[in-house]
Amino acid sequence: MMRAWILPVLLVLCGSAVATAQVVNGNPGTAAALLCAFLALAGMNSPLIFPRSIGAEEAQRRSAVDGRPVVFWRPGCTYCMRLRLRLGRGARQAYWVNIWRDPDGAAAVRAANGGNETVPTVVVAGRPHTNPDPGWVREQLSRSA
Repeated sequence: MMRAWILPVLLVLCGSAVATAQVVNGNPGTAAALLCAFLALAGMNSPLIFPRSIGAEEAQRRSAVDGRPVVFWRPGCTYCMRLRLRLGRGARQAYWVNIWRDPDGAAAVRAANGGNETVPTVVVAGRPHTNPDPGWVREQLSRSA
């Protein structure tokens, strides 16, 4: 769990250091703008932006029942963030599995991607799709609803 927070914490610390240096140099406006930018980056890279993760086994079991996609992701992944943001509110319909928290999820992603932990990997009807187009995923979500 701590691993997911390393990047956001580093961004907050770096932003604070840069902002402090700007204040010392007499640039409070620049300091505030930079601190806001670093805080926004930290928020986007935190696990808070994603729907609550569940285990891979549970996600696959639920998906088999209702046909919803399973999205394997990890914090700090730009492509995962892109998918999450473009899905909007519809993202909550999918089952999200954080591969850094779930060894079974990481193993499923490695099995689907030739040994690589390439995310996002979206599983629809038992078939994995690596880094799919968000519009396609949105379409799959609407079909399962």
